[in-house]
Amino acid sequence: MPFARLAAATTPTCHIGLGLAAVGRPGYINLGRDRDLPADRTVEAMRERTHDLLDAAYAQGVRYFDAARSYGRSEEFLAGWLRERPDVDDVVVGSKWGYTYTADWSPDAEQHEVKDHGVATYERQRGETDALLGERLDLYQIHSLTPDSPALTDKDLHARLAEAAARGATVGFSTSGPAQADAIRAALAVTVGGEPLFRTVQSTYNALEASAGPALAEAHAAGLTVIVKEGMANGRLAGAQAPAVLRAVAEETALGCDAVALALVLRRPWAGVVLSGAATVGQLGSNLHAAAVDLDDDQVARLGALVEEPAAYWAHRGQLPWH
Repeated sequence: MPFARLAAATTPTCHIGLGLAAVGRPGYINLGRDRDLPADRTVEAMRERTHDLLDAAYAQGVRYFDAARSYGRSEEFLAGWLRERPDVDDVVVGSKWGYTYTADWSPDAEQHEVKDHGVATYERQRGETDALLGERLDLYQIHSLTPDSPALTDKDLHARLAEAAARGATVGFSTSGPAQADAIRAALAVTVGGEPLFRTVQSTYNALEASAGPALAEAHAAGLTVIVKEGMANGRLAGAQAPAVLRAVAEETALGCDAVALALVLRRPWAGVVLSGAATVGQLGSNLHAAAVDLDDDQVARLGALVEEPAAYWAHRGQLPWH
């Protein structure tokens, strides 16, 4: 498991990763992104921003970087950064397949990505990823499994993923939607030759959407590394738009709402890596303060009252505009 490398790391931020969804393409759904990124979002401008973030993250102890085929040019940007820094050999690199980026570098595109978990898409996108990241790729994940995904029952796909694992890749999956727990449990039951296929799971979990928690604990107990995404609910738990109780707890800790939101996730014993989705170096620095936040039981209980029903949370997320 590549994540064993993190066990040897001593920095408090080694279990915070950097996700590139917000900077690998010009359009995304994070709140405030219209202010966070350059007005002229050329490929070169976004490449420079991504490299600045990767430099800052690495310097501050971050050792997991997360991309995807559908995150625009995220794999390309990450591959270029790694190529220019051959001495950086202690990071874990993950990417995902299953969505195809279709926006053609336009933030105003009618459709930004198309989902397909079929074997043909896997083979095509694995080739595209290999061409960019090659041997630097540690983890390849199915992007956004839901309980109805054919990837849960496609034996041909399972065999090909098992072949990739036999050649040294770590195979994982991510989840999305109100039935994340069902998707996680279904994936835990997938085996090839009597052995579990998946070694990692990446799911949305935050102060507003905690429904996957018990299933993630089960995954951790089964030996999977748990990666948490959207710990700040696409910006709903940061800054002025954060709920009043979160702002109050943040004031008590003398740190930002974002740091408190991520700290709440980091304290879960099953959380192996918690992703920052920062779009600026300043945001990243603030996010990384999460490692220093020590929440007491009263604060945790107050934040626990923020939980929404999964269906309501995902309906709200589905209405967020692409900026």
